[in-house]
Amino acid sequence: MRPAFTLSVYIARQFTFATLAVISFLTGLITMFDFIDLLRRVSTRPNVPTSLVSQIALLHVPFACLEILPFGVLLGGIICFWRLARSSELVVARAAGISAWQFLAGPVICAVLIGATATTCISPLSSIMYRRAEALDRQYLRDSNGKSLNLSGGTLWLRQGDNGLVDHGVDIIHARRVRLSGGVLRLGAITIFRMGPDDGLITRLEAENGYLGKGRWILNATHQLRPDELPEDMGRVTLPADLTLAGVEESFASPDTLSVWALPGFIRQLNRSGFSTIRHRLHFQTLLTLPVLSGTMALVAAGFSMRPARRGGVVRMISFGVAAGFALFAISKIAAQFGETGALPPLLAAWAPTGAGLCLAVTLLLHLEDG
Repeated sequence: MRPAFTLSVYIARQFTFATLAVISFLTGLITMFDFIDLLRRVSTRPNVPTSLVSQIALLHVPFACLEILPFGVLLGGIICFWRLARSSELVVARAAGISAWQFLAGPVICAVLIGATATTCISPLSSIMYRRAEALDRQYLRDSNGKSLNLSGGTLWLRQGDNGLVDHGVDIIHARRVRLSGGVLRLGAITIFRMGPDDGLITRLEAENGYLGKGRWILNATHQLRPDELPEDMGRVTLPADLTLAGVEESFASPDTLSVWALPGFIRQLNRSGFSTIRHRLHFQTLLTLPVLSGTMALVAAGFSMRPARRGGVVRMISFGVAAGFALFAISKIAAQFGETGALPPLLAAWAPTGAGLCLAVTLLLHLEDG
C-alpha cells in the first residue's frame, strides 16, 4: 500500500504542475485575444485611453480562467500521463502490481480540489472583477444612453433618459416594491427624480403604485414636489419609458457577475418578484458541477493517454482525447442553450454532460485496466 500511495502522490504532483501550467497558458492566450478585441473597439473612440483597455482585459482574467479550467485540466492531464507513459513509469508501476485505480486516485483528487477552489474562491473574485469590467465597458465602450437597472434587496433602481422637461434629461426611478404579475411589471411606493443633463434636480414625483406599459410608465396617485414649492397632486401621470419588459429582465445582474455564494439569494429574490430565474439557476448548477467536471476530465485524459508507447498509436489516442474534450465542451454548451430556453431543466442541462463524460472516462479505464 505504501508504494501505491507514494506513486499516487508523485503522479498527483506532476499532474498538478502540468495542469496549472496549461491553465495559465490558455488564460493568458484568451486574455491576449480579449485585449486585441478591446483595442479594436477603442480605435473608434479616441478619448478612451489604452490603460482602460488593459484594465478591462485584466479584470476578465479570473472569468477566462473559470471558462477554460475543464479543458485546461484535460490538456494538462494528457501531457502529464503521456510523459509518464513515454518514460515507461506507468509500465513499471503496473509491473509492480499497482493498478491504474490506485495511482490515479491522487490526480483525480487534485483535479477535484482545483475545481472546488475555482468554484468557492475564484468564482467570487471573478464576479467582482467581471462586474467592474462590465461597468467600465458600459460607461466607455457602449452606447447605453445612460440606461442602467439594479434589483437589490427587493427594491428596484432604474436610470433612463428623459427629454420631456429638458433635452438630455435623466430619470432615476426607485420602487420599494416590485412584482411581475400577468406579464406586467408592477411597482409600488415609487419615487422618481427628474434631473437635467448636469444632474441637477428639476422635480420629484411620488406615486403609490404604477406599472410599465408599452413605451411608458403609468403612475397612480402621484404627487409632484419641486424645490421651494408645496407638493402638488398630479393624479395619474404618464412618463416615457425606453425599456420593455424583456429589456428589464435582461438588465438584471448577469449570472457571470454573481458568485456561487450570492446566486441562491438572488434567485430567491427573483422568484419572489416573479421574474424568470432560468439563467441564474443554470449558472449556479454549472459552478457546482465544476469540481466533478474537473475530476472527469482528469479521468478522460488518463484513459486516452496512458497507452504504452511500444504498442503504437499514441498520437492517435491523444488526438481522440482532445477531440473528446472538445465534444464534451460543445455538448455542455448545447445543453446550456437548451436549459436557457427552458427545453431542459437547469439541473439536467448542467449535470448531464458531466455525467456522460464520467461514464466515458470510467468505460475507457475499465477497458484499459481490465479489458
